This record gives sequence, structure tokens and C-alpha cells, in this order.
Amino acid sequence: MQPGDRQDARGERARQAAALTFAINGLVFASFVSRAPAIRDALGLTNGGLGLLLVSISVGSLVALPLSGSVVGRLGPARTITVTVLVVTAAFAVAALGLQLGSVALAAPALLLKGLSFATWDVAMNVEGAHVERRLARPLMPRFHAAFSLGTVLGAAIGAACSALGIGVAAQLVGVQLAVVGVVLVAVRSMVGMAADPADAGRPSARGAWTEPRTLLIGLMVLCFALAEGIANDWLAIAMVDGYGSSEAFGAVTFGAFVAAMTLGRLFGGALLERLGRPVVLRALAGTVIVGVLVVVFAPSAPWAVAGAAVWGLGASLGFPVGISAAADDERMSTVRVSVVSSIGYTAFLGGPPLIGLLADSRGILDALLLVPVAMAAALLAVGASRPPAPSVTSGREC
Repeated sequence: MQPGDRQDARGERARQAAALTFAINGLVFASFVSRAPAIRDALGLTNGGLGLLLVSISVGSLVALPLSGSVVGRLGPARTITVTVLVVTAAFAVAALGLQLGSVALAAPALLLKGLSFATWDVAMNVEGAHVERRLARPLMPRFHAAFSLGTVLGAAIGAACSALGIGVAAQLVGVQLAVVGVVLVAVRSMVGMAADPADAGRPSARGAWTEPRTLLIGLMVLCFALAEGIANDWLAIAMVDGYGSSEAFGAVTFGAFVAAMTLGRLFGGALLERLGRPVVLRALAGTVIVGVLVVVFAPSAPWAVAGAAVWGLGASLGFPVGISAAADDERMSTVRVSVVSSIGYTAFLGGPPLIGLLADSRGILDALLLVPVAMAAALLAVGASRPPAPSVTSGREC
């Protein structure tokens, strides 16, 4: 075997390891959120009380994201993932104990720790994905995020199955985490970023990246596309029920159309990125989101709205992963820039859904969804920042 063949083989193993890590991250996330009603009941909370409890996860994420670039830069992506998956396991064990005892006092700090570690795990796997993408000179980030989406489908199915079989949420949390932690610890051995990234040594900290116009514009673009994704995640099914008088099952089908289209876009969008380049594809997808949302809002009947949801999902598919790739174009500052862009982007998942709720109370849920086209108009102004700086990090190709 020639040295180049060994390098290619290692890169392929790293690609598989990164995809597996993304999928497991999605599985763990969805297996938890799919049991939200059981968590509420186990702790004797109202819906409002559950919302306040889940804020602890958001607080942990908000604290961790700005710091995660420094952590990943010091430990390297693989070691960071190793540490954080172990911390998530410990956090779920404490949370499970709190659920068994009906103790919010135990569950809340455990979920805060889960938010801290999960957000850092997320940034680390995106940094690793960027390493692999550069190594293989292919636009792989959309497929990594497709693996996350497929993991969420499996995680939701596990949650539904455990609920149907009467398996308690505490047992599910611990069982799922113990089942996946060993897989992750084996996968990280194949990652290309086992040690701290030497390219980041001696470079400016994340504080400097927060002042870079290109990085901030990429973050704005990711924020806008994340709004399009997050609002659909939380409100699309409700929009079908409240806006069209559909059944809850039909609302779930509509959301399924959105998720399926988004996953397909991530699986097959790489070819378009290689052929047309990031800005062209992202502009087209922003326009696609606008068309899809307008169909959902103004459709003459519910079946048309399902088609609009699928168009919306396809358009929302690539903004976040391509933004991460763009942030990592310059290997010298890839870790901290990915951290900054992730921090900006994830505020959409935290702030977008409550904003839609307020607008829905005053204007109705369908009209509230028109916030998404406004966000896409802002994204159109920022997508030019996704163009790789010259010379391109992918051997002259704009991916």
C-alpha cells in the first residue's frame, strides 16, 4: 500500500467516525426530547414548569458555546468528544435519579451540565467534520448533518417505542447513553484531530474571531437558516392544527415531510455545491425557503401546505452545515471560528420559537411564520461571505 493510499484510507475512516458521531449526537438528543411529557409527569410539573426546567439546558449551552472553541483548541476534537460524552453520561445518570425521586433539585443541575457538555460536543464534532472535509477535499458537512437528522429519527423512534412498552424515562435515558458511549469512544480513535490542532497554536483566541466581518456575516447567515429550521421544528405541526384545522396526526405528517426533504437535501446537496459553489446554491435555497413558507401560509388547502412544507425543508437543508464549512476554510483559525458561528447560529434555536409564540398570540400562527421569509431576506445579504477566500482550501475548487 502506497503512503497516499494509507492517507486516503485513514481519511475515509475519519469520515465514517465523524458521521457516526453526528448520528449518535442526534439520537441522544431526540431520545431525550421525545420523552418530554414523561419527564414533566415524573417531576409533577406543569407545561410552564417544564419549560423553565428546560431553560437550564439552554443556559448551559449559552455558557458553553462561546468557550468551546478554546476547549477544542486545547484538547483537540476527539479528546473533547471523549470528555463531553462521558460528562453527558454522568449528567443523564443524575437526571435519571432525579426523575426516579421526583426531584427537580437533582434534575435541573444535571440538565444544566448536559447543556454545557452537549454544546461543546456539538462544536467539537463540527470542527472534526471540517478537518475531514479539508483532508478529503469534498463538501462533506451536509452529509454529516444528514447523519444527525437520521439519528434524530432513530432517537425519536426509540423514545416512542419505550413509551409504548411502558419503559420509564429514567431507564431509557441511562440505557441509551450506556449503549452509545462505548461506540463513541471507539469511533474517536479514527478521527484525524486526536491532538490539539497545531494550526491553532499561538493564534488569536475566539475573542478576535468575534470581531471579524466575514465570520460575523457567516454567523448571520447561519442564524437565519437556523431560524428557518428551528421554527419549523417547533411550530409547523401546530400551524397545521391551528391554522388549517387538521388533526394532530396530519400535523405530524406535515412535519415529517419537512424533515424528510431537509434530510434529502443534506444527503445530495454536496454535488450542487461542488458544481455551482456555495453562494449560488445558498441563494437558491433561501429563495426556496421563501416559496415554501408562502405556500404553507397562503395555501388553499392543507394538502398544498404539506407540499409547501417539503419545499421549505429542502431550502433549509444546507445553510447551517455550509456555514460551518465556510467558518473552517482557514485552517489556522478553524476551531475558534466554528465556535463563533455555532454560538451565533444556535441563538436561533433558543430565541426563535418563543418569538413565534408571541407573534402567534397577536397575529395568528400562520401569519407568525412570515418571520421566516424576513430572515431569508437577511440571509441573502450575507451568503456572499460563504465564498472561500483565495486561494481555496479545496485545491482551487469552491465547494
